[in-house]
Formats: sequence, C-alpha cells, structure tokens
Amino acid sequence: MKTIWVLLDDRAGNVNQCLGVAEALGLPFIRKDITYNALAKLPNFLLGASLCGVSAESCRALNAPWPDLVIAAGRRTAPIARYIKKKSQGQSKLVQIMHPGSAGAADFDLICVPAHDLHGTLQENEMTMFGAPHRVTADKLVQASSDWADRFMTLSSPRIGLIVGGATKNRDFSAEMARDLGRAVNNMAQEKGASVLVTTSRRTGDAASPLLNEITVASFQYKWGDEGDNPYFGILACSDLLIVTGDSVSMCSECCGTGKPVYIYAPQGMISDKHMRMVHALIENQYALPFGEETPLAHTRTLNAATDISTRIRHLLE
Repeated sequence: MKTIWVLLDDRAGNVNQCLGVAEALGLPFIRKDITYNALAKLPNFLLGASLCGVSAESCRALNAPWPDLVIAAGRRTAPIARYIKKKSQGQSKLVQIMHPGSAGAADFDLICVPAHDLHGTLQENEMTMFGAPHRVTADKLVQASSDWADRFMTLSSPRIGLIVGGATKNRDFSAEMARDLGRAVNNMAQEKGASVLVTTSRRTGDAASPLLNEITVASFQYKWGDEGDNPYFGILACSDLLIVTGDSVSMCSECCGTGKPVYIYAPQGMISDKHMRMVHALIENQYALPFGEETPLAHTRTLNAATDISTRIRHLLE
C-alpha cells in the first residue's frame, strides 16, 4: 500500500484543492497540517529544500518513514515538499498544485498549472488545468440535497443559486456593483418565475446589504456571519442554475463542478487581469457563460480538474 501525505496549510483554497485531488485519487492518505513561522515569507530560492519556514510543531510531524507521494499546493509548501524528497533520497514523488516558482521546480514530479497562469511552453513535469481542483462530487451533492431540501421546500422552481464573493487584495466590490448584481438576478428571477438562493462571503463586506435589498422575489438569504449552518453546498445542490462572482477561482470551479448551468458575474473593474483570464478560459471552454442583463439559459460542461490530476498521479505511482 502506497503512503500518501497531503500538506495542508492555513489557506482554505489550498486545502480544498489538495483534498479534492487526494479524494479523487481514492487511496488512503495522511493529513499533515502545516503552520509557518516568519521565515516562510522569504523567497523559495533562499529557503531551498528545507523546513526553515515551518513551525516547530509542524516540523515534529514531518519525519521518517517518508511517504511514496506528497500532494501540496501553493508557494509556501514547496520547500517542505522538496525537503521530504531530499530526505527520502528521491523516493517520494511530489505533486504540486499551482506553480511553485522556478526555484527547485525540477524536483517536482508533477506541477499542475492553471491555464490562466500558463506562460510559455509546458515543461515535461507540468500539466495544465482549467480552474482549480475541488471537492464537489455527485455523492456530496446528493447528500447536500437531502440535508437542505426541506429548508428550501417552500421556494418554487426553477431556483437560481447566487454565490457572492467580494473584494480582493487589489480590487473593491462596491455597493454599486452589488446593487447591479442583485437587481439583475432579481429581474431574471421575475422573468422566469424563479426563486433565489443566495449566500454572501466574508469578502462581500458592507456590499452584502445593498445586494440583498435588491432581491424582492421569494428567496433564501444567508449573509456571512448569520447564525445557522452554512448553506453553500445546499445551494450548489438544490439550485437549477448558478450565478457566481468571478473573484474566486475556487468558487467558480466548484460551481462549474455541479453539472448545472453556470453564469459568471465579472464586470469591468471588479476582478484582476489574472482572474479575468480565468473567467475567459472557463467561458471559452464552455464550462460557464457570462452573466448580464440578458442571459439565455444554456447548458455548460462539468469541470473538475481533480479527476484529471488523479489520473496523472496513478501513472506516477505505477
């Protein structure tokens, strides 16, 4: 039996991507929770193949016997993965989700590069993927539908699921954008005789109220911080179509993994050029459609990069 370690740090997006791949692989795995110290901020070419940026507690959990496979994501886990490979004398295979940078890239057996991040030609140890791997599967959607169906029973079909992100590091999600989105979704619901299931996120911030105030049709509304269970998976499972803001690779990818028609709201100025490349890639490859005032109903393809990555990993393990 192969031993698999999954390195999980403090970034939820990285964690979900790693677990999505590990779960798609269908083999037992061991979680290795990673916390960092101040040195983790140093560039990887200085850290090398080391645990210099890792807390003492995490270091104690990273010791022999070394695994056959390491799955990790993001820049900060790359020195840790390379350290494990060095200590195993090259026996541990390394799979890195998102490019870790040029320093030590040859140490990785597989680097999974988002199509919107790809520059130049793929190297022999690289593969490209649309969006991000995620944990949305048919089985989980069936369970979420069972858990939430009673709570959404009074809301008529079709149901429009609205997944709202918000501000990012360099871009604001303004009250005006929020009102425009809420108004457009409400108009769509009125035209189609639909109800709306909406959840906001921590990053929606003060824009949540202007958005929710525009939704006057029958709806279920969850504002970040409200008491009760988070309805995110319930909305993914119980909606007939989904509208998602384009500020999050993970949210867009998860919506595209449901098999439902997906529309992405990404007006000019809301998202970075990098996120816009991601949105365009999903739309051009028919995983999503742009959301606007006039949005035709259409089917989109189902996306889960975790399946493609797990197939490549099986070849590595063979």
